[in-house]
Amino acid sequence: MTKKDYYLVTLIGFLVGCLILLPAKNIGFNVTLAFIFVSIVGFTLFAPLALFILKTLGKRWPVFEQFGKFAAVGTLNTLLYFAVINLLMLLTDISKGSSYSIFVVLGSLISATNSYLWNKFWTFGSRLPISFKEIIKFVSFTLIGALINTSVASLIVNEIGAPTGVDPKLWANIGALVAVFAGFLWNFLSYRKFVFKND
Repeated sequence: MTKKDYYLVTLIGFLVGCLILLPAKNIGFNVTLAFIFVSIVGFTLFAPLALFILKTLGKRWPVFEQFGKFAAVGTLNTLLYFAVINLLMLLTDISKGSSYSIFVVLGSLISATNSYLWNKFWTFGSRLPISFKEIIKFVSFTLIGALINTSVASLIVNEIGAPTGVDPKLWANIGALVAVFAGFLWNFLSYRKFVFKND
């Protein structure tokens, strides 16, 4: 772990602190200046601390250091995904149906592009140049992850539906959050084992 790792994870914390504001606003949080300050400063300070803890655990179990980077990038990807979905919900006032599923796909594609760049060059430190073969592998495994993500989110939002008294925008975010967890393990294992191997 280098100083560069701490600079990058601090940048990720800052971006997460900014991106979380849009979904928070959309589901009804009172996004005051104090809320903005706490979000941005809190995540900016928390990210390097969390990476340090995982780096320390990595001395005994090496996978923790790499997993810490993946978790940081995954958090950024997740908030980017939520920001896209919530921006589209705010612009259209749509929070269910086929349009919602399209929002989830768009959020997944944008966050997947971000994921590729961060994970290739930072998390897994691939020394290989970007290649067509690697991109095809990444896209294939990411599409499976996106299918898992979209299916779970659509099932929760469109089939199960919001319980009585639960705001549809809040329920749409809950569906998206559960979907993120469903795809997280798949993405880590497939990227680590098949996509960004340094061989």
